[in-house]
Amino acid sequence: MDPLRSYLGRLLLEEITPVVMVLTTPLAEAACRKSGLSFVDMLSPFSLFKKIDVPVRTASEVPYRLQMFKIRMVYASDVRKEDYEVADERIKPVVSEANEKALLDLLSDPPQLEDVLGKPEAELCPLWIKKFNRELMRTLSFSEHETFDHPVACLLVVSSMDKEPISKFVDLFNTNQLPSLLNEGIMDPQILKHYLVLHDQQDGPQDIAVNVLAEMRSTLGLNDCKLLCINSSTEADGSNPDNSWLPYKALGLENREGTCFLSTDDLNEIKDFMQDFASNHIIPYMEQKIRVLNQQVATTRKGFRNQIKNLWWRKRDDVPEAPNGPMQYTFTSIESQIRVLGDFAFMLRDYELALSNYRLLATDYKLDKAWKRFAGVQEMSGLCYFMLDQSRKDAEYCMENAFSTYLRIGSSGQRNATRCGLWWAEMLKTRGQYREASSVYFRVSNEEPSLHSAILLEQAASCYLLSSPPMLRKYGFHLILAGNSYYMSDQKQHAVRAYRNALFVYKQNPWSYINDHVHFNVGRWYGVLGILDVAIKHLLEVIACSHQSLITQNMFLSDFFHYVQSMGKKFDVYKLQLPVFNMSSLRVIHEDHRTYASDADVDVSEGTWQELEVELIPSSSVVRTNWLDTQPKPSLRKYKDSCVCVAGEAVKVNVELRNPLQIPVDVSGISLICQLSTNLDALSSDVSGLTLDDGEDKVNTEPSVSILETDEDNFIVSKLDIILGGGEIKIVQLDVTPKVEGILKLVGISWTLSNSVVGYQYFEFGAQKKNKKGKRGRRRSFNNSLVVIKGLPKLTGSIDCMPTKAFAGDLQLLKLNLRNHSECAVKGIKMKISNPRFVIPGDSPDIDLDFPHCLKKHMQSEIDLVPHKSTKENFKGLLFAFPQVLPSLDISFAISKSSSRLQEYIVRMDDFEADSCKEAESGSYRSDTALYPGSNGDVFDIARPPLADFHFQERYRQGKLAKVPCSLLDFVLISKAAGNSSKPSPDLQLLSHHTCHCSALSQSPIWWLMEGPRTITHDFSKSYCEVSIQLVIHNSAAYKSSVRVVTSDAMPEKSQTVHPHDSTSVQGGWHDVSLENDIKAISSAKGTRHEKQSSKSISPYVWCSLSSAQIELQPDSCSRVPLKVCIFAPGTYNFSNYELQWKVLPSKEAQVDENGSSSGGPGHPFYVTVLQSV
Repeated sequence: MDPLRSYLGRLLLEEITPVVMVLTTPLAEAACRKSGLSFVDMLSPFSLFKKIDVPVRTASEVPYRLQMFKIRMVYASDVRKEDYEVADERIKPVVSEANEKALLDLLSDPPQLEDVLGKPEAELCPLWIKKFNRELMRTLSFSEHETFDHPVACLLVVSSMDKEPISKFVDLFNTNQLPSLLNEGIMDPQILKHYLVLHDQQDGPQDIAVNVLAEMRSTLGLNDCKLLCINSSTEADGSNPDNSWLPYKALGLENREGTCFLSTDDLNEIKDFMQDFASNHIIPYMEQKIRVLNQQVATTRKGFRNQIKNLWWRKRDDVPEAPNGPMQYTFTSIESQIRVLGDFAFMLRDYELALSNYRLLATDYKLDKAWKRFAGVQEMSGLCYFMLDQSRKDAEYCMENAFSTYLRIGSSGQRNATRCGLWWAEMLKTRGQYREASSVYFRVSNEEPSLHSAILLEQAASCYLLSSPPMLRKYGFHLILAGNSYYMSDQKQHAVRAYRNALFVYKQNPWSYINDHVHFNVGRWYGVLGILDVAIKHLLEVIACSHQSLITQNMFLSDFFHYVQSMGKKFDVYKLQLPVFNMSSLRVIHEDHRTYASDADVDVSEGTWQELEVELIPSSSVVRTNWLDTQPKPSLRKYKDSCVCVAGEAVKVNVELRNPLQIPVDVSGISLICQLSTNLDALSSDVSGLTLDDGEDKVNTEPSVSILETDEDNFIVSKLDIILGGGEIKIVQLDVTPKVEGILKLVGISWTLSNSVVGYQYFEFGAQKKNKKGKRGRRRSFNNSLVVIKGLPKLTGSIDCMPTKAFAGDLQLLKLNLRNHSECAVKGIKMKISNPRFVIPGDSPDIDLDFPHCLKKHMQSEIDLVPHKSTKENFKGLLFAFPQVLPSLDISFAISKSSSRLQEYIVRMDDFEADSCKEAESGSYRSDTALYPGSNGDVFDIARPPLADFHFQERYRQGKLAKVPCSLLDFVLISKAAGNSSKPSPDLQLLSHHTCHCSALSQSPIWWLMEGPRTITHDFSKSYCEVSIQLVIHNSAAYKSSVRVVTSDAMPEKSQTVHPHDSTSVQGGWHDVSLENDIKAISSAKGTRHEKQSSKSISPYVWCSLSSAQIELQPDSCSRVPLKVCIFAPGTYNFSNYELQWKVLPSKEAQVDENGSSSGGPGHPFYVTVLQSV
């Protein structure tokens, strides 16, 4: 980009320009004041020449043409170094004026990301900021170390009405009226002088001024004197003052007097005068001055000899450091002359000549340690590099060197560093280096007061936004810093504007603390400005700040309620964040064709309800709102997916509220927002209106609760007042009771916070994906409508004394109470139980029974036992469930064959609380047995309901109702809960345990046992004892069996004598009897001989009959095998040393596997006691 066309290039052409010092008489100023202007103000609009087209020749012989030129008109009294504090107060109105204009923008919506990214640089950095930058640079005018602010010419103005005009010109240039910089020798007093006679047309004819001009030319010179006539317009002439004022409006000048006597001819004459003054006097004078100074510098400083001489003269180690050097540089010093040469060349755009002189000066000032002057020439060198569009690296090096040098010299160079930074930042922005420019702005802001720092930080933020890619977080952060500095400078409008522009950066980001800071300060500052509605809007974003401390939360809430009360009225807030409503916990409880005994039953899964209803609800092919309707309604077919409620019955909504703060909040008037329409066709359009495409929600676009006022004629809503403690979570239930038929629509919830703000929120129901024809996208359907039908009979049920805890197997009588709440009769009542294993429905007479005593046998005579005909289809479930079931007895049964009786079993029951053993006969259908010895307790009838019913269910659950072998048995254990025996009988608690389909441990077709005497008395002194016994064998198989009996005389390994006094031999309970000794020797005087004859190698008894026998048994028949034993000594003997072997002989028709039909077994123990006779 051409530097001359850039903003910095135009800025340099307008700011670094020749200065013309103006000296006027009071009468000349008075003539200008008639039009509300000063003399300088009157000439200023014509001091910029955009197409002057003047040839210029400086040091070189090749001329070039100037197309744009400007001169600065300055009163002599203003040619001085202005104090920084006074200068800051002078530029403060620039910010204040923009502050007032910014107030209108604050009423609009904050900018969004798309809008900000699409803005050009000119809109991001408004004109008032550029104006401020210029005014900030002008505070450094007429510095001692720079000469481009030194006057190039002096314009002396005398009114034609002044007496002795010639002497007036002499008096004006008196040293007492000249600036101090001229008198001190810093500026060259030998400058171009131009004389002007100002004539007011209203003071008289122009002839007087012409005579004065002729006298001036004869005395002061022909070419240096001019005449200028003004105020030739009069009101009688009908001139339009507005048209005459147009050139001055661009400069921001105001016509306080309201009149302007400058005619068009006057303005043209002023323009011609300035054109002539610039092209024929100032520019030629500067050309001549450049050529003279260049010749002097070339003679004294250029060339190798002059450079060596200069370095030798300046090389001193004892030079003290000072901002302006060790000595005073007057206008006659060679350094000042070189600086003038460089500045004049720069203003006439000979940048190469200017750069060469600046570089020459940089070495001198560096050797002299005149750091402020050194930084000044480095700054100008960087600008020359920029205007020449040469090395960017050299330009940035010079600017960086100048900036750091200004800062190093202290407070006297801070403002110069600011100006250098502004030049530097604009240079980088011109080259597209916005990120580097923002860093420069930030560095400059650290050296300026809060107001200046705020403007610089805002410019840094805009540079971050213009970077590629945009750096949004840095943009927002620097805007926040700028807004804070604006607030410190009492510029609240600008502070709000900066914070508002940063809102979109922190929107929907997890930076909660920054977001709270931004919204809180914006809301607070809006409140200070009196824009309370917007203040409250921003404070609403921070009132639910759960992450903040208790002090901060109190501060946020107090400011919020302060501004709310200042408005003097309540207002509605959509999605008020305090308290927080958990919409995911939303539960709608309505009763259509079923009612609930309690709210807890609503949590039962819908699948359980459907399984219970599958056989209760009659099937129908006609679409009805519910199964109770006898006639379908065509108008309700469109609501077939909607829920059904009954007029006059409450629809309940459970929702969870949470207080995110650490302080309690008062929430009152919590109620549902509903709509009920009796016109179904009209409401259908409203319902469809809630179905929007592309994810848009109607209630989010223009939420308003005022249109949803409570219609007490159609429905009644409940209101709830609560106080939520800090961090408390509470579930509330809200009711709405429709009065008439129609469509009830649940819209949302409304509440009042601290009796100041009315909050409301619409329900957000589950979304469903639907595709519109010809359009792809997401469509959300809100099914928040309930069909209200006319009143129906309402039947409710409750169970008295429903236990919260029960033991496994606990038998309790529950009474189900049914109540009809309506005036209509209820017929055809059906009941479905999900699991009859736990609950068995009884008969009406059972209500008055004394339970559980009615289960005892002595009451059976009055009750007719009816066989149970339940099947699987009769029992599927129950909705009444025990919340907690405690374990009671853990029992198990084991069945084995009896060795003492044929076709009888021994049952063994194990449990973790008691050990006992009882034998039950199998000859009858059932046997009632008490498990504790010596018991005279009650015996309960297990064939009587409900024990028989529960046993049937347990039997069905543990196995199928099919034909099973006759050897399968069921056991029912009835126990009493342990407790104090002194309790009355009504406190009796029974527990039943059912074990079904139990079988014996072994399934053998052959049963056998021995029959014979158990006790025998014999005199062994005379002979041995013979005992006759019989082995009874029974064939329980369906086929003929062959059985073989084999006896053995071998002694068992263990001794067979029982010692009654041995404690280990006494075992009871369910354990088998195993004797340690089968032979008990009785010592007596007569029996000494027999004891001596006993030996381990001789058996105390022998089988004296057959050693083996084989018989054949028909099916289900018995046979006896006689056996005889010879006993040689008294004692107790176990005749079990025999073995049975059998084989099932199949019939011709049957096919039996021979390998599986043969088996055998050892003999059963048979104990015989033989005593010595006395």
